[in-house]
Amino acid sequence: MSDLREGGDHHITVVGAGLSGAAVAASLAQRGWQVLVLEAATDLGAGASGLPVGLAAPHVSPDDNILSRITRAGVQATLARAQSLTDSGHLTAADWGWSGVLEHRIKGKRELPSGKALPQEHEQWSTRASTAQVTAAGLPSGTPALWHSQAAWLRPQRLVAAQLATPGITLRLGCAVQRISYSSAGWSLWDAQGQLLTLTPDVVLASAFDTAGLLQGLVDSDPEVGLNFPLHPLRGQISFGKVADLPAATQAQLPPFPVNGHGSFISGVAAPGQAEAHWFIGSTFERDCTQAPVRTEDHAANQTRLNTLLPALAEGMAPGFAPEQIQGWAGVRCTLPDRLPAVGPVDPVRWPGLHLCTGMGARGISLSVLCGEAIASLLTGQPHPLQSELAKHVAAQRFAKGAR
Repeated sequence: MSDLREGGDHHITVVGAGLSGAAVAASLAQRGWQVLVLEAATDLGAGASGLPVGLAAPHVSPDDNILSRITRAGVQATLARAQSLTDSGHLTAADWGWSGVLEHRIKGKRELPSGKALPQEHEQWSTRASTAQVTAAGLPSGTPALWHSQAAWLRPQRLVAAQLATPGITLRLGCAVQRISYSSAGWSLWDAQGQLLTLTPDVVLASAFDTAGLLQGLVDSDPEVGLNFPLHPLRGQISFGKVADLPAATQAQLPPFPVNGHGSFISGVAAPGQAEAHWFIGSTFERDCTQAPVRTEDHAANQTRLNTLLPALAEGMAPGFAPEQIQGWAGVRCTLPDRLPAVGPVDPVRWPGLHLCTGMGARGISLSVLCGEAIASLLTGQPHPLQSELAKHVAAQRFAKGAR
């Protein structure tokens, strides 16, 4: 269904207005496409993209493995887009900050690559943290830690909204897609009442865990289809509170940059809908859970997480976890067994024009812009943003029958 020409009068529908859907829509709209985005919720950020604040940070491994290399490319794409949106006035310093991130190597995990595995320009990405950086984080001198200079904190809802403001995008909220079907006329998208929402030549499913249900509906209608798409839900909860509610001595101990390594700790950022500076710790990981209530026991789990990540700070922050002060957010991400996203066509012969952009797990901030650019490159015939040896590892077609 897709012709490989950039620009022109090309139309596409994206299902889902979270980080993935917004990134896809923006990448295509920037290339002159007319993009219809359908979102089931009545507000942006109702799903996992409603995370109050998160990190775009590289993943390191001793052998600089596939995940590390793809995540590094993803962070680079996210930072570039955030900077571009800031330059155009769609994002502000209250929405994100290129702060760098200190990674506390709990139990010696996440060693830097070395020798032949050492990537080019590695010192611009990740190095051993200096004594001054370790001390600034409130950790004892000599604590094993890394410093990621190409890293930032970011408020996902603001990135979503900024990308969806790209000219050429039409957003329809409160528009849940229940079923999709294909014919020679294109892709028909239907709601729960059986009403046709739109007919489109190309469609991108970027609706997180709901993507699995839409694909299953296609499989059920054609038993000969060979597709094993093991998308799994992953619930996570963040705990947060107002910085001003902490004791003055504890406020003075807050790290000047985010710290991760066993969950992540970020402070000095306003929570959604609130003007005051907050601190944030999380997240929990609960597999095979499709609901996202905020739970008291998960606040306790996040407090334990903080005790491990920043022990000295955690003691002074204990009052912040009191029931009358602690706040929480929970959401459901979705993952695939190899911890990599599924991007691009599923079966271009049987289902031409159907693309996926899902399965980013807890790395949606780091990977979504890269994946949006990958979808755009496939639809316009431009070079893929990843080298071919990496691109095949995120291709949705790896789950089709006979794929290796």
